[in-house]
Amino acid sequence: MRIRFRGIDVRETVLFRGPSGWGEFGPFPEYADPEACRWLAAGLESAWGTWPAPVRDRVEINATVPAVGPGHVAGVLEGFDGCRTVKVKVAEAGQTLHDDLARVAEVRALLGPGGQIKVDANGAWTVEQAREALTRLSAYSLQYAEQPCAEVAELAELRRLLARDGVDVPIAADESVRRAEDPVRVAREGAADLVVVKVAPLGGVASALRIVAECGLPAVVSSAIDTSVGIAAGVALAAALPELDHACGLGTVGLLDADVAERPLVPAAGVITVEDALAVVRADEQPGLAGRELTGERRDWWLDRLARCHALLT
Repeated sequence: MRIRFRGIDVRETVLFRGPSGWGEFGPFPEYADPEACRWLAAGLESAWGTWPAPVRDRVEINATVPAVGPGHVAGVLEGFDGCRTVKVKVAEAGQTLHDDLARVAEVRALLGPGGQIKVDANGAWTVEQAREALTRLSAYSLQYAEQPCAEVAELAELRRLLARDGVDVPIAADESVRRAEDPVRVAREGAADLVVVKVAPLGGVASALRIVAECGLPAVVSSAIDTSVGIAAGVALAAALPELDHACGLGTVGLLDADVAERPLVPAAGVITVEDALAVVRADEQPGLAGRELTGERRDWWLDRLARCHALLT
Protein backbone atom coordinates (compact mmCIF):
# COMPACT_ATOMS: atom_id res chain seq x y z
CA MET A 1 0.00 0.00 0.00
CA ARG A 2 1.22 3.51 -0.78
CA ILE A 3 -0.61 4.69 2.35
CA ARG A 4 -1.82 2.64 5.29
CA PHE A 5 -5.49 1.95 4.63
CA ARG A 6 -8.08 -0.05 6.56
CA GLY A 7 -5.29 -0.85 9.01
CA ILE A 8 -3.15 -2.68 6.46
CA ASP A 9 0.16 -1.93 4.79
CA VAL A 10 0.38 -4.95 2.45
CA ARG A 11 -2.41 -6.41 0.32
CA GLU A 12 -2.36 -10.12 -0.52
CA THR A 13 -4.75 -11.79 -2.94
CA VAL A 14 -5.10 -14.80 -5.22
CA LEU A 15 -5.63 -14.55 -8.98
CA PHE A 16 -6.70 -17.41 -11.24
CA ARG A 17 -7.72 -17.67 -14.88
CA GLY A 18 -10.66 -19.54 -16.39
CA PRO A 19 -12.32 -19.69 -19.80
CA SER A 20 -14.03 -16.30 -19.28
CA GLY A 21 -10.92 -14.54 -18.03
CA TRP A 22 -9.32 -13.65 -14.71
CA GLY A 23 -10.88 -13.92 -11.26
CA GLU A 24 -9.72 -12.67 -7.87
CA PHE A 25 -9.98 -14.18 -4.39
CA GLY A 26 -8.81 -11.75 -1.73
CA PRO A 27 -10.78 -11.92 1.52
CA PHE A 28 -8.95 -10.20 4.35
CA PRO A 29 -6.98 -12.62 6.54
CA GLU A 30 -9.26 -12.29 9.58
CA TYR A 31 -12.38 -13.39 7.68
CA ALA A 32 -13.54 -16.91 8.50
CA ASP A 33 -14.12 -19.43 5.72
CA PRO A 34 -17.94 -19.15 5.53
CA GLU A 35 -17.59 -15.44 4.80
CA ALA A 36 -14.47 -15.80 2.66
CA CYS A 37 -16.11 -18.34 0.35
CA ARG A 38 -18.39 -15.59 -0.99
CA TRP A 39 -15.27 -13.88 -2.30
CA LEU A 40 -14.34 -17.10 -4.07
CA ALA A 41 -17.80 -17.31 -5.64
CA ALA A 42 -17.29 -13.83 -7.06
CA GLY A 43 -13.91 -14.77 -8.49
CA LEU A 44 -15.31 -17.93 -10.06
CA GLU A 45 -18.12 -15.91 -11.65
CA SER A 46 -15.50 -13.63 -13.22
CA ALA A 47 -13.29 -16.44 -14.48
CA TRP A 48 -15.88 -19.09 -15.41
CA GLY A 49 -19.22 -17.29 -15.71
CA THR A 50 -20.75 -14.23 -17.35
CA TRP A 51 -21.70 -10.82 -16.03
CA PRO A 52 -25.09 -9.16 -16.57
CA ALA A 53 -25.29 -6.82 -19.56
CA PRO A 54 -24.29 -3.21 -18.83
CA VAL A 55 -26.74 -0.34 -19.16
CA ARG A 56 -23.97 2.30 -19.24
CA ASP A 57 -20.50 2.28 -20.78
CA ARG A 58 -18.66 4.23 -18.09
CA VAL A 59 -18.77 4.64 -14.33
CA GLU A 60 -18.05 7.83 -12.40
CA ILE A 61 -15.41 7.26 -9.71
CA ASN A 62 -14.81 8.95 -6.37
CA ALA A 63 -11.41 9.67 -4.89
CA THR A 64 -10.60 8.03 -1.57
CA VAL A 65 -8.68 9.87 1.15
CA PRO A 66 -7.34 7.66 3.97
CA ALA A 67 -6.96 8.92 7.52
CA VAL A 68 -4.04 11.21 6.68
CA GLY A 69 -3.24 14.65 8.02
CA PRO A 70 -4.48 17.73 6.14
CA GLY A 71 -1.04 18.32 4.69
CA HIS A 72 -1.17 15.02 2.80
CA VAL A 73 -4.64 15.40 1.31
CA ALA A 74 -3.58 17.25 -1.83
CA GLY A 75 -0.99 14.60 -2.65
CA VAL A 76 -3.58 11.83 -2.29
CA LEU A 77 -6.08 13.61 -4.52
CA GLU A 78 -3.49 14.02 -7.25
CA GLY A 79 -3.78 10.26 -7.85
CA PHE A 80 -7.48 10.50 -8.79
CA ASP A 81 -7.62 12.21 -12.17
CA GLY A 82 -10.74 14.29 -12.66
CA CYS A 83 -12.66 12.97 -9.65
CA ARG A 84 -15.12 15.51 -8.25
CA THR A 85 -16.44 13.31 -5.43
CA VAL A 86 -14.23 12.34 -2.49
CA LYS A 87 -14.78 9.68 0.16
CA VAL A 88 -12.93 10.57 3.35
CA LYS A 89 -12.05 8.00 6.00
CA VAL A 90 -12.95 9.12 9.52
CA ALA A 91 -13.07 7.61 13.03
CA GLU A 92 -9.60 6.10 12.66
CA ALA A 93 -8.31 4.37 15.80
CA GLY A 94 -5.98 6.66 17.72
CA GLN A 95 -7.36 9.82 16.11
CA THR A 96 -9.96 12.34 17.28
CA LEU A 97 -12.93 14.18 15.81
CA HIS A 98 -10.63 17.18 15.50
CA ASP A 99 -8.48 15.16 13.09
CA ASP A 100 -11.56 14.22 11.05
CA LEU A 101 -12.78 17.82 10.89
CA ALA A 102 -9.37 19.05 9.75
CA ARG A 103 -9.16 16.38 7.02
CA VAL A 104 -12.66 17.02 5.70
CA ALA A 105 -12.14 20.78 5.83
CA GLU A 106 -9.02 20.42 3.69
CA VAL A 107 -10.86 18.25 1.16
CA ARG A 108 -13.64 20.86 0.93
CA ALA A 109 -11.13 23.65 0.47
CA LEU A 110 -9.42 21.79 -2.37
CA LEU A 111 -12.67 20.63 -4.03
CA GLY A 112 -14.50 23.91 -3.77
CA PRO A 113 -18.27 24.19 -3.29
CA GLY A 114 -19.10 22.17 -6.42
CA GLY A 115 -17.52 18.89 -5.32
CA GLN A 116 -19.16 16.13 -3.32
CA ILE A 117 -17.82 14.74 -0.02
CA LYS A 118 -18.85 11.56 1.75
CA VAL A 119 -17.34 10.17 4.94
CA ASP A 120 -16.78 6.56 5.97
CA ALA A 121 -16.47 5.57 9.65
CA ASN A 122 -16.45 1.77 9.13
CA GLY A 123 -18.86 1.37 12.05
CA ALA A 124 -16.46 2.84 14.62
CA TRP A 125 -18.75 5.36 16.30
CA THR A 126 -21.39 4.91 18.97
CA VAL A 127 -24.73 6.55 18.24
CA GLU A 128 -23.87 9.60 20.35
CA GLN A 129 -20.40 9.90 18.84
CA ALA A 130 -21.87 9.67 15.34
CA ARG A 131 -24.55 12.22 16.19
CA GLU A 132 -21.98 14.74 17.39
CA ALA A 133 -19.51 14.03 14.59
CA LEU A 134 -22.03 14.24 11.75
CA THR A 135 -23.63 17.35 13.20
CA ARG A 136 -20.26 19.07 13.11
CA LEU A 137 -19.14 17.54 9.80
CA SER A 138 -22.42 18.57 8.16
CA ALA A 139 -20.97 22.09 7.96
CA TYR A 140 -18.98 20.78 4.97
CA SER A 141 -22.11 19.67 3.05
CA LEU A 142 -21.76 15.88 3.15
CA GLN A 143 -23.36 13.77 0.42
CA TYR A 144 -23.77 10.95 2.95
CA ALA A 145 -22.09 9.13 5.85
CA GLU A 146 -21.12 5.52 5.27
CA GLN A 147 -21.60 3.02 8.12
CA PRO A 148 -21.24 5.51 10.99
CA CYS A 149 -22.26 2.83 13.54
CA ALA A 150 -21.76 -0.91 13.55
CA GLU A 151 -25.26 -2.26 14.26
CA VAL A 152 -28.42 -1.94 12.19
CA ALA A 153 -30.44 -0.80 15.22
CA GLU A 154 -27.84 1.92 15.87
CA LEU A 155 -28.06 3.16 12.29
CA ALA A 156 -31.85 3.35 12.56
CA GLU A 157 -31.66 5.28 15.84
CA LEU A 158 -29.03 7.64 14.41
CA ARG A 159 -31.22 8.41 11.38
CA ARG A 160 -34.09 9.30 13.68
CA LEU A 161 -31.92 11.54 15.86
CA LEU A 162 -30.37 13.37 12.92
CA ALA A 163 -33.80 13.96 11.37
CA ARG A 164 -35.12 15.27 14.70
CA ASP A 165 -32.12 17.60 15.01
CA GLY A 166 -32.51 18.86 11.44
CA VAL A 167 -29.10 17.50 10.37
CA ASP A 168 -29.28 16.64 6.68
CA VAL A 169 -26.76 13.79 6.35
CA PRO A 170 -28.10 10.64 4.66
CA ILE A 171 -26.89 7.30 6.03
CA ALA A 172 -25.34 4.61 3.84
CA ALA A 173 -24.98 1.00 4.98
CA ASP A 174 -21.85 -0.94 4.00
CA GLU A 175 -20.79 -3.59 6.53
CA SER A 176 -24.43 -3.99 7.53
CA VAL A 177 -25.04 -5.26 3.99
CA ARG A 178 -21.88 -7.03 2.88
CA ARG A 179 -21.11 -8.78 6.19
CA ALA A 180 -24.67 -9.52 7.22
CA GLU A 181 -26.59 -12.79 7.24
CA ASP A 182 -29.64 -10.72 6.28
CA PRO A 183 -28.39 -7.91 3.99
CA VAL A 184 -31.92 -6.58 3.38
CA ARG A 185 -32.51 -5.86 7.07
CA VAL A 186 -31.19 -2.28 6.78
CA ALA A 187 -33.99 -1.44 4.36
CA ARG A 188 -36.67 -3.29 6.31
CA GLU A 189 -35.81 -1.47 9.55
CA GLY A 190 -35.34 1.99 8.05
CA ALA A 191 -31.66 2.03 8.96
CA ALA A 192 -30.24 3.50 5.74
CA ASP A 193 -30.97 5.88 2.88
CA LEU A 194 -28.76 3.96 0.47
CA VAL A 195 -26.60 0.85 0.36
CA VAL A 196 -22.94 0.41 -0.50
CA VAL A 197 -22.34 -2.86 -2.32
CA LYS A 198 -19.10 -4.69 -3.07
CA VAL A 199 -18.90 -7.56 -5.53
CA ALA A 200 -16.58 -9.94 -3.70
CA PRO A 201 -18.21 -9.94 -0.23
CA LEU A 202 -21.65 -10.39 -1.80
CA GLY A 203 -20.68 -13.40 -3.90
CA GLY A 204 -20.49 -11.85 -7.36
CA VAL A 205 -22.10 -9.33 -9.68
CA ALA A 206 -25.36 -11.23 -10.18
CA SER A 207 -25.76 -11.84 -6.44
CA ALA A 208 -25.10 -8.18 -5.62
CA LEU A 209 -27.68 -7.06 -8.18
CA ARG A 210 -30.28 -9.30 -6.55
CA ILE A 211 -29.52 -7.86 -3.10
CA VAL A 212 -29.82 -4.29 -4.39
CA ALA A 213 -33.18 -5.14 -5.95
CA GLU A 214 -34.42 -6.71 -2.71
CA CYS A 215 -33.31 -3.70 -0.65
CA GLY A 216 -35.11 -1.28 -2.93
CA LEU A 217 -32.69 1.51 -1.97
CA PRO A 218 -30.30 3.54 -4.13
CA ALA A 219 -26.94 1.80 -4.41
CA VAL A 220 -23.33 2.80 -4.86
CA VAL A 221 -20.53 0.34 -5.68
CA SER A 222 -17.25 0.25 -3.80
CA SER A 223 -14.11 -1.88 -3.75
CA ALA A 224 -12.43 -4.09 -1.17
CA ILE A 225 -8.92 -2.83 -1.99
CA ASP A 226 -8.88 -5.09 -5.04
CA THR A 227 -6.37 -5.33 -7.83
CA SER A 228 -7.57 -4.25 -11.26
CA VAL A 229 -9.09 -7.71 -11.71
CA GLY A 230 -11.41 -7.21 -8.77
CA ILE A 231 -12.08 -3.60 -9.74
CA ALA A 232 -13.24 -4.82 -13.17
CA ALA A 233 -15.98 -6.83 -11.46
CA GLY A 234 -16.99 -3.73 -9.51
CA VAL A 235 -17.24 -1.76 -12.75
CA ALA A 236 -19.39 -4.55 -14.22
CA LEU A 237 -21.77 -4.26 -11.25
CA ALA A 238 -21.95 -0.46 -11.39
CA ALA A 239 -22.52 -0.60 -15.14
CA ALA A 240 -25.40 -3.06 -14.71
CA LEU A 241 -27.31 -1.25 -11.95
CA PRO A 242 -30.66 0.06 -13.26
CA GLU A 243 -29.99 3.38 -11.52
CA LEU A 244 -26.69 4.88 -10.40
CA ASP A 245 -26.77 8.38 -8.94
CA HIS A 246 -23.48 8.41 -7.02
CA ALA A 247 -19.82 8.19 -7.92
CA CYS A 248 -18.42 4.77 -7.04
CA GLY A 249 -15.49 3.87 -4.81
CA LEU A 250 -13.62 1.92 -7.48
CA GLY A 251 -10.48 4.02 -7.71
CA THR A 252 -8.54 2.26 -4.98
CA VAL A 253 -5.92 0.69 -7.29
CA GLY A 254 -4.24 4.07 -6.91
CA LEU A 255 -3.66 3.26 -3.22
CA LEU A 256 -1.56 0.23 -4.16
CA ASP A 257 2.17 0.51 -4.73
CA ALA A 258 1.81 -1.71 -7.82
CA ASP A 259 -0.88 -3.56 -9.75
CA VAL A 260 -1.20 -6.75 -11.78
CA ALA A 261 -2.60 -5.25 -15.00
CA GLU A 262 -0.60 -3.78 -17.84
CA ARG A 263 -3.02 -0.82 -17.79
CA PRO A 264 -4.27 -0.48 -14.19
CA LEU A 265 -7.92 0.44 -13.73
CA VAL A 266 -7.59 3.94 -12.33
CA PRO A 267 -9.93 6.82 -13.16
CA ALA A 268 -9.22 9.00 -16.18
CA ALA A 269 -11.19 12.25 -16.31
CA GLY A 270 -13.12 10.90 -13.32
CA VAL A 271 -14.40 7.68 -14.91
CA ILE A 272 -13.50 4.05 -15.64
CA THR A 273 -14.97 2.56 -18.81
CA VAL A 274 -16.54 -0.86 -19.18
CA GLU A 275 -14.31 -1.47 -22.19
CA ASP A 276 -11.15 -0.99 -20.11
CA ALA A 277 -12.52 -3.22 -17.34
CA LEU A 278 -13.28 -6.06 -19.76
CA ALA A 279 -9.80 -5.72 -21.28
CA VAL A 280 -8.21 -6.38 -17.88
CA VAL A 281 -10.30 -9.50 -17.18
CA ARG A 282 -9.83 -10.94 -20.67
CA ALA A 283 -6.09 -10.30 -20.91
CA ASP A 284 -3.94 -13.34 -21.69
CA GLU A 285 -1.48 -12.41 -18.97
CA GLN A 286 -1.22 -10.04 -16.03
CA PRO A 287 2.31 -8.65 -16.34
CA GLY A 288 2.32 -7.17 -12.86
CA LEU A 289 2.30 -10.65 -11.31
CA ALA A 290 5.92 -11.23 -12.29
CA GLY A 291 8.18 -11.04 -9.25
CA ARG A 292 5.30 -10.56 -6.80
CA GLU A 293 4.31 -14.17 -6.19
CA LEU A 294 4.01 -15.32 -2.60
CA THR A 295 6.29 -18.17 -1.57
CA GLY A 296 6.75 -20.52 1.33
CA GLU A 297 4.33 -20.47 4.26
CA ARG A 298 2.25 -17.55 2.95
CA ARG A 299 1.68 -19.27 -0.38
CA ASP A 300 0.74 -22.51 1.39
CA TRP A 301 -1.61 -20.59 3.71
CA TRP A 302 -3.50 -19.08 0.77
CA LEU A 303 -3.70 -22.31 -1.21
CA ASP A 304 -5.06 -24.13 1.83
CA ARG A 305 -7.61 -21.37 2.38
CA LEU A 306 -8.60 -21.52 -1.27
CA ALA A 307 -9.17 -25.27 -1.03
CA ARG A 308 -11.24 -24.96 2.16
CA CYS A 309 -13.46 -22.25 0.68
CA HIS A 310 -13.90 -24.20 -2.55
CA ALA A 311 -15.03 -27.20 -0.52
CA LEU A 312 -17.64 -25.03 1.23
CA LEU A 313 -18.98 -23.84 -2.13
CA THR A 314 -19.21 -27.31 -3.60
